[in-house]
Amino acid sequence: MAKEKKGVRLEHISKIYKDPKTGKNFYAVKDADLTIEPGSFVTLLGPSGCGKTTTLRMIAGFESPDEGEIYLGDEPINALTPNKRDTAMVFQSYALLPHYNIFDNVAYGLKLRKLDKAVIKEKVTDILKLVGLEGMENRMTNQLSGGQQQRVALARALVIEPGVLLFDEPLSNLDAKLRVSMRTEIRRIQQKAGITAIYVTHDQSEAMAISDKVIIMNSGIVEQVSTPKEAYYYPNSRFVADFIGEANFLNGTVKSKDVVVIDGAEVACATSDIAPGSNCDVVLRPEGAMLGDNGVIKGIVRYSCFMGAYQDYHVEIGGSLIKIQEYNPRNKKIYNVGDEVFLNFEENTLYALQ
Repeated sequence: MAKEKKGVRLEHISKIYKDPKTGKNFYAVKDADLTIEPGSFVTLLGPSGCGKTTTLRMIAGFESPDEGEIYLGDEPINALTPNKRDTAMVFQSYALLPHYNIFDNVAYGLKLRKLDKAVIKEKVTDILKLVGLEGMENRMTNQLSGGQQQRVALARALVIEPGVLLFDEPLSNLDAKLRVSMRTEIRRIQQKAGITAIYVTHDQSEAMAISDKVIIMNSGIVEQVSTPKEAYYYPNSRFVADFIGEANFLNGTVKSKDVVVIDGAEVACATSDIAPGSNCDVVLRPEGAMLGDNGVIKGIVRYSCFMGAYQDYHVEIGGSLIKIQEYNPRNKKIYNVGDEVFLNFEENTLYALQ
């Protein structure tokens, strides 16, 4: 639907607020330097207060950066009001007009632009078909389910054919099952429309399911920009490793390139550029290790629980508890609390952080 695929560029953007309790200034966003490619789906991901929504609002024009410049395509947009920017926002609250039916809600932006009635009807009809609301034009918004209201909000944003579509936690008001189906639908519509999308969420699984790239933020700082897969397997920091999925952290010492020593045992591990002899945190995902009667590192089972698709273990190693999930446990030996076990690692599953 978009007239033109536009990218977004943030050049050293910062936003400073004053803490009402202390009276001191703090950075809500600090020195964000980002390039979002045209036609891509990018998620701003992080916990509450990390700066992701502030970043989105600066792109939309609802907040102004105190430092740096924002570009939409090649155009600097800091000085432009929200209605002058080639963007559209899908809000968390949907912000639908309650006394309007679906057609009039979706057509609202087109009427403000004083388009011809026939053109408006054609555009609204096309976009309602895209979002799966064809034939429901006369339905009032208070007669709609949460998922249908979300589709109306999405259609209203898409119909004006913005260069960039912005999402502010749009699924947070839906139940868990509907969130899963709607995120799939949003991704499908974005790809079909070919539009650039920037999406804010604190939900890691949501971000991994829909994103070409994730921008992971923590306390106003961009920690990592990568594909979801890269963030999961090769996190830049302990924060990223802990925030994306589940992670165990083992104390290790780098012996050489691709080898670390954990609890006296030498283990294959991606060490990046960490110097030999350096202490490190070794990231182990719960699915990256297997239990056996012999192996690399000795431990004691402190918790064992059947979860259907996997057996959930907590294993004590060197005074620390680590979580292991062995999938498809039906034909595997099940270990009980108190059993002595050994950990064996899948290839390329350990990653060292300094």
